[in-house]
Amino acid sequence: MAIVLREPGVDGLSEVVGVLREWQYDGAPMQLHPGDVGWFWRFGAEATAAAVRTWSRDGQILAVGLLDQPDLLRLTIAPDAQQDEELARQLVEDMIEPERGVLIEGKVNVEAPMRALVQDLLSENGWNTDEPWTPLRRDLTEPVKDPGVRIEVIGPEQAHVRTAVQRASFDVSTFTDESWHAMAAGLPYADARCLVAYDDQGNAVAAVTVWSAGPGKPGLLEPMGVHRDHRGHGYGKAITVAAAAALQELGSSSAIVCTPSSNVGAVATYKSAGFQPLPEVRDKYRNA
Repeated sequence: MAIVLREPGVDGLSEVVGVLREWQYDGAPMQLHPGDVGWFWRFGAEATAAAVRTWSRDGQILAVGLLDQPDLLRLTIAPDAQQDEELARQLVEDMIEPERGVLIEGKVNVEAPMRALVQDLLSENGWNTDEPWTPLRRDLTEPVKDPGVRIEVIGPEQAHVRTAVQRASFDVSTFTDESWHAMAAGLPYADARCLVAYDDQGNAVAAVTVWSAGPGKPGLLEPMGVHRDHRGHGYGKAITVAAAAALQELGSSSAIVCTPSSNVGAVATYKSAGFQPLPEVRDKYRNA
């Protein structure tokens, strides 16, 4: 059977989120998580559907890609199809040719599971290896200690607090109250939580969103940030510990996160919160 490339449409997002949940397991290579789609949902369901690509054979989805940007495809592949040569060659052809509607012309990046055949084929086609990222994982089989600060789970009435901390944590953030409500209306958010940490004076100092993929599967932290006016006081560690506890309550087997290896402060924060670094991962990129 031929491999079919599709945009799922809004009605097809439920199936996409479902297969991404199925593909998560402890020990998997760092890969696209349903929480990544959930975080993108802040732009709305239609925009999310337009950014997703699926590759199917005989009606079964074998690969899912999320265009985080027009020049960045975050790709993952069914665990039993990562060495499927027919699929890998089709994926590469579709990513190389702009008219296929996957990636634009010029410089582009592809994130894909490190052990997948598509990595080798991209290298054979002249793609280069980009800067390293560090995945980190915390096992959740043991109890998680109290984070030591007040933590609140954010609902619709406190959305403005969550979004304000996000904008104060990332200089280029465009996260608005409207964005939060769009994200919270998305399918993946049914198994997600937004947390905010407060200092002794009642200031909102750090925030995180956690995404479960279902009981017994790894949960994702995306994103986590500390307010620029409150850094250096351990709030990053505290909110990260709180994130692990929230995922444990949601039934996750582990908590995972990924950050650029060059962001040594973030790596150190996650390690201080009990996360263990895993082998680095790297995108593939094509020069303009």
